[in-house]
Amino acid sequence: MRGRRPSRRGGSSKQLVPDDSFSIDDEVSHLTKLSSQPTDSTRRSLLGPRNKPLSLSSFKLLAGREGTGRFSLADRACVLGQHIPVRGPWYVDSMDSEAYVSRFSDDGSLFVVGFRGSHIRIYDVEKGWKVQKDISARSLRWTITDTALSTDQRYLAYASLSPIVHVVNVQSGGTESCANVTDVHESLDFSQGHSDYDDDYEHSFGIFSIKFSKDGREIVAGTNDDSIYVYDLFANKVSLRLLAHSADVNVVTFADETGHIIFSGSDDSLCKVWDRRCFTRDKPAGVLAGHLDGITHIDSRGDGRYLISNGKDQTIKLWDIRKMSSSVKFSIPRAYEWDYRCMVYPSEARHMKHPHDQSLATFRGHSVLRTLIRCYFSPAHSTGQKYIYTGSSDKCVYIYDIVSGEIAGKLGWHRSIIRDCSWHPHHQTLVSSAWDGYVVRWEASGDDDADPLSLKSASQKKQPDPERYRHPFEL
Repeated sequence: MRGRRPSRRGGSSKQLVPDDSFSIDDEVSHLTKLSSQPTDSTRRSLLGPRNKPLSLSSFKLLAGREGTGRFSLADRACVLGQHIPVRGPWYVDSMDSEAYVSRFSDDGSLFVVGFRGSHIRIYDVEKGWKVQKDISARSLRWTITDTALSTDQRYLAYASLSPIVHVVNVQSGGTESCANVTDVHESLDFSQGHSDYDDDYEHSFGIFSIKFSKDGREIVAGTNDDSIYVYDLFANKVSLRLLAHSADVNVVTFADETGHIIFSGSDDSLCKVWDRRCFTRDKPAGVLAGHLDGITHIDSRGDGRYLISNGKDQTIKLWDIRKMSSSVKFSIPRAYEWDYRCMVYPSEARHMKHPHDQSLATFRGHSVLRTLIRCYFSPAHSTGQKYIYTGSSDKCVYIYDIVSGEIAGKLGWHRSIIRDCSWHPHHQTLVSSAWDGYVVRWEASGDDDADPLSLKSASQKKQPDPERYRHPFEL
């Protein structure tokens, strides 16, 4: 790690241009509407006696299905997408340390949460959120930085601010999984052959982001030495290192299920696209520029084309890789000096734009301070991916409408930063995990007062000591 480092230094604000209004690319707007609005046949069945379209309520859409004899994926997404998970929250779990990462499995049957302490918990969603595995992690530095489930949901990998990723079998017998006591936590050393590795804590090799490949044969990682690593699980060694960026690589993810394309995001403010079928030494397939500060997270739409990124410039940006550049042909504006871990974002920069912004749309409202806050597309099954949602340092979850850019929902209950959140792939349930130690779920419907797990502000415990957040690393 590099210790304390301001996000940007020096420069002139004259390099930037004002960006006061929301706009979005016509093609992605059209595709979003196609996947989240009723089909033409359903619309025709809902026309009034004077050929005037009726308001598309859930009841009328269901009635239209009776007339057409079928309910398309877009019809379903339209019905469910009108009811976003803003009711609640309901209690899932709480710990005495900050919750850093959380995610549903691909099929929604499991939910994984990693805490700043040594705990990772895996919940069986279909059995009333019962703890299926309570993992005491091994050889941590500061916190769990990321977790990843294999596609078959048999193995969980977890990373920390160290060169070691551990893998544990989560389908093995008992609930308790203590590293190398009740379960084997296999160690994967990503520093193999790395001549720059320094065992000093303040400057040691650290891993921010990990993902299993679709076939479960490899783990891809983004690290603090500006690189992307690929670990071959069968050969038990690092098979590839790419010097990918000029600063920490905070996130790596796959573009689609094929696993051929990798997206990366870095503190150098760039998103890069890498094609595994034609890797050239440290040369990406393309570069996406537009953020004014570091990238904290990336999520793919899953179609190999569109992605979103969360940035320390307090924005989420939507991208199309068909509009990427082959290389960086211009310098990044540096119009302010600040450190996102301990300072407020400069107000004069909040509505400014990169003069060579390649993004399709920019979403504003949430805040990205203190930690690497994550953002995602809403599920295709239940919403047609018509929303983007994110945690925020102002203690809320924000849900944006992709087409309009407006805030469709704002979930407020936590008393500290929400670093991660996850929307169930099939149901209108969203789970938020925060630095107050709470993991809670939000629903599209339900009787708050009648449910004993319903939470009120008065029921919250005191949040962890803020002094514990003061750490020299960007997390």
